[in-house]
Formats: sequence, C-alpha cells, structure tokens
Amino acid sequence: MTAEQQRKISAESHAAIMADYSKTGEDIAKNLGNRGPVKLDPSGKLAPEILEAYWRTGFYVFEGVICPLELENLRKDVDKILARAPVSPDATVDKDGKPALNTEVTRPPYRFAKPLSDPLGGTSLNNGRHPVAMTSPTAKDPSVQWTVNMLDGNLHLMDSALRLYGHPDLLSIAEAINGPDFVPYNEVAFIKEPGLGPSVAWHQDGMTHWDAEDWNEGAHGFNFMTQLYPSTAQNAVWVLPGSHKLGKVDITALVEESGNERLNGACPMICDAGEVMVMNRQLVHGSFANSSADRRVTLNAGFFPRKRVVNVTAKRLNGDIETYDLNRVVARSRIIALAVDARQQRYPKERCYQYQPLKDEQEAISWNEETRGSMLKDYNLKDMFI
Repeated sequence: MTAEQQRKISAESHAAIMADYSKTGEDIAKNLGNRGPVKLDPSGKLAPEILEAYWRTGFYVFEGVICPLELENLRKDVDKILARAPVSPDATVDKDGKPALNTEVTRPPYRFAKPLSDPLGGTSLNNGRHPVAMTSPTAKDPSVQWTVNMLDGNLHLMDSALRLYGHPDLLSIAEAINGPDFVPYNEVAFIKEPGLGPSVAWHQDGMTHWDAEDWNEGAHGFNFMTQLYPSTAQNAVWVLPGSHKLGKVDITALVEESGNERLNGACPMICDAGEVMVMNRQLVHGSFANSSADRRVTLNAGFFPRKRVVNVTAKRLNGDIETYDLNRVVARSRIIALAVDARQQRYPKERCYQYQPLKDEQEAISWNEETRGSMLKDYNLKDMFI
C-alpha cells in the first residue's frame, strides 16, 4: 500500500489529486478515434471502421443510442429500485420502514460498500483478480455508513432494462463482435453516487481462457455499458487502451512502474447520458472513488462468443465451479428473445433484431405477465461467467 493510501485523505484532497491526472487521461481518450454513432449497413452489419477501432483500442463509445424518453424511463426505474433498498446490508426494511425488495427475488439484488472505499483491491475476493488496493478517501458526511454500489439482475428488476436489452442496434453490435451465436453473461448496474461511490480496483474481467491454445483478444467477450448520466473523468471507468491484446497483465507491476494507482497511459471512458460504451472484458480497467459531485449510473450487459462457454467449466467470482452445458446456455439465451419481443411491443415501428440461435423459437417467445414469472423472474440464477 502506498503512503497516499496509508494516510487519511479527504474527499476534497482526493478530487484535487485526480484533477491533473484526469486532464491527461481526457487528452488520451479524445485522440483514440473510437467514438461516434452506430453505423449499420442495410443488412444490419456494423461498419468495419467501428470494428477496427474497437479491436485496436479495446472499447468504443456509441453516441446518441438512447432517446430522451427511454433514458428518462431507465432513470426512473433505477431510482424506484434504489428506493426499496435495505437501509444496510443486514436490514430487511427500506428507508421508509417497508419490506425491502430483497424478499421478492432469490438472489438479493443489492450490493453495498462503505462510502469511497475499495472493497476489492488487495483482497482475495473475486478470485483475487484485483491485486492492488486503491486510495479510499474519507467521505464528507460520517453519518453515511453504507452506499449501494451495484444492482444484480437488471432485467427482472426493471422493465425498461429488459426493453433496452432487446435494442436492435446493440444486439447487432454484439453479433459483429462475438458472432451471430453470441450468448449472455450477466446484467448489473453500477451505482457511483457523488461523494460516496466506491472504487473498483484495477483488474481484467476474464478468468478462464488465458492459457487456451486458441486464446485471442476477444476470448472473454465484452460488456455494454449504458450511461444514464454523463460519464466524466472523475466518476468514469478508466482503461488501459490496447491491453486486451496482452494476455494476463501484471497489474501490480504496472502500479509499481506508475508510482501509484494512477496508471501511466490510462484514460477514462467519457461519454454523455444516453450513450453506450462497449468494452472488451480483457482490458485492464478500474474506477476511482467518486469524490466528485457527479452521479454515475451504468447499466452493464455482457456477452460471450458461444464457443467460449458451451461445455466450459469455470470458477465463478464467488468460488463456485460450474460447467455450462448446451441446455443451460440455450435457457439463458432465451432471455434475449424475450427482450426482443418486449422491445417490439413498446417500439413497434423499430427494426426487430433476429437472434439466429433461436430463430425458430422467436415467435413462440412472448413478453407478458405469464412469462414474467415463468421465464424472467430469477433468470440471473442461470448467469454464466468465464
């Protein structure tokens, strides 16, 4: 742990320390040439120059994806779910004394952290993939003991998130990167409240295929990151461009070379509200404690190449070891078809995406109150991780 991490540092001091680093990172980000609107040809294929930029840098910022009305619906739904959060990790009631949402789904949807803390860095949690702790400033308000930093299971928590999941442009991007038989990972929301949001120490998401003979720069898939509020240098996810091509990176050595956790050459993924970032899961990435005055809410949705999942045995972040047979993969993938129908019902004039692995089932999969219970509720118990 660095001297900076060992001493008590205020949120104001942390924000000041981040200022110059943020400016340098912003300059790097602006010169990467990896942002712009979604460009598809008449057959729905993604423009080759976008794919080139994604594979070159490891991420791409798609501008203007979410319309203002859809963005507002997503914000409202997130706030409704957060309003029903337990007042603490062990509580059963929300801030109004009503039963928390925890009791309505099998996997508790809320993840908590201490304000501005680093709950993962330098620990064995998440299979030890966060080797170095980040600076944890002291929050301004000592009365705030916990902050919700993540929601798990976006699609059964929020109808707006289910409709977003069926967005034809996003699914066309997933097909372009992972192939037409792509499969789901999971869907979570990262909550970085101003002056409270904890850090996520530097890491690479992939765990399973680093030593595979056919390893490549896309072996562990990617995440969509839909931003409900502006993603700034102070509250953003930071990445090391191009690191998805390097295999398993020695993050401890990078921190030592940089002198602290502000890695040399890293940049923030900056974008406006309603924009969507696609990020390779092999990129070295992380986020600093949100000592800024700006909120970030990111809806994550991950996808894998099918061949990297079917009949693969993997160790999940909680330590469980699972093998994903074809039945498991197909069952989890049906949520894509369900989301496509949910979106088509809300936006009937919009192009409808055809998910190839389930093209013969699509018409039989309909979004309604019956399938909310029979297909969608607790769908995230079938999440897959590699």
